[in-house]
Amino acid sequence: MTNEILKYEADFFSKGYRHICGIDEAGRGPLAGPVCAAAVILPHGTFIEGVNDSKKLSAKKRELLYDKIIEAAVACSAEFVFPDVIDEINIRQATHLAMERAVCNLNVTPDILLVDGNDKIPFPGYESLYIVKGDTVSHTIAAASIIAKVTRDRYMTKLSAEYPEYGFEKHKGYGTKAHIEAIRRFGVKTVHRRTFMTAKVLGTNNEQIQ
Repeated sequence: MTNEILKYEADFFSKGYRHICGIDEAGRGPLAGPVCAAAVILPHGTFIEGVNDSKKLSAKKRELLYDKIIEAAVACSAEFVFPDVIDEINIRQATHLAMERAVCNLNVTPDILLVDGNDKIPFPGYESLYIVKGDTVSHTIAAASIIAKVTRDRYMTKLSAEYPEYGFEKHKGYGTKAHIEAIRRFGVKTVHRRTFMTAKVLGTNNEQIQ
């Protein structure tokens, strides 16, 4: 497993690349809250045991690994794009914007970007490689997936104090039965993504933003 998940990094290090940056997002599908993208550069030869696709890890494990990644990283950045922008430019473009912001806010310039997914949207000024299911085959992307997930989950937990009736601390804004029931009962707030508020979610064709 160690060698397999480091194969992309090993290949680029062998070609003379020094700062290999993994990029991933969290929160592309929820009905509420921002999308978050993280960019992580780890030192050559670094392997953090347990780092994997964040969706395959428990919340407790992610928190532990978050601290280890932050401690080990040459550079690390996480950035949000919020619902108003998601509604304006669509979630695909908003996700890429969050990724670009994360890269721009690194204190070290990457030599190459390893990006989870297959969107193929270019990063101006950077060499980039999109990798399908990259968070399962690239150690650096997997590290970024954990940083993005923990950062967003912490934000949604804090948001639950402002909107306790929605239970954000439990579902983190995803379209669970409890969340949909809360939307129908208490309405659509500005923290919700209006373009995600389908008739199926609302249980009606009427939408009211509060």
